[in-house]
Amino acid sequence: MKRTTFATWPCSVARTVDLIGDWWTPLVLREAFYGTTRFDDFERTLGLSRNVLTQRLTRLVEEQMLEKVPYQDRPVRYEYRLTDKGRDFFPVLTAMMRWGDRWLAPDAGPPVVVHHDTCGHDTHAEVVCAHCGEPLRHADVSARLGPGFPPQHRDSAVRSGRFAS
Repeated sequence: MKRTTFATWPCSVARTVDLIGDWWTPLVLREAFYGTTRFDDFERTLGLSRNVLTQRLTRLVEEQMLEKVPYQDRPVRYEYRLTDKGRDFFPVLTAMMRWGDRWLAPDAGPPVVVHHDTCGHDTHAEVVCAHCGEPLRHADVSARLGPGFPPQHRDSAVRSGRFAS
């Protein structure tokens, strides 16, 4: 079955899902945040097949979330390092961890604890307003069309009642 692409949809959630919407890609990124850089180490820690890992790493390099850097000449071997774009995905992963800790492991507690080295405390992700710092709650926000929404679809989106004009 052919997969539908969301890469051109006028929705940042859909575009992100298009990039990381399989179960291995976020786990490859998680391992990169844990410090894994070499193919064999990704393969060992994740336990996935070489062909699937190759596909995921290739896609993350193409999308400039990882960069492929040689670490050995003979034979040439590469490691995969997070780029600025890749490092910017960290809040997404920690938000997923927070949700999973709350709803999928409530009795056992979190399997991994995030420690903020700067202040010396264990912590978790918290989504807050970039302006006032208050936590963002669904009931307290609304959505409106932004400048990147395609003009040819603007009228029908507003008529649907989902967005303010």
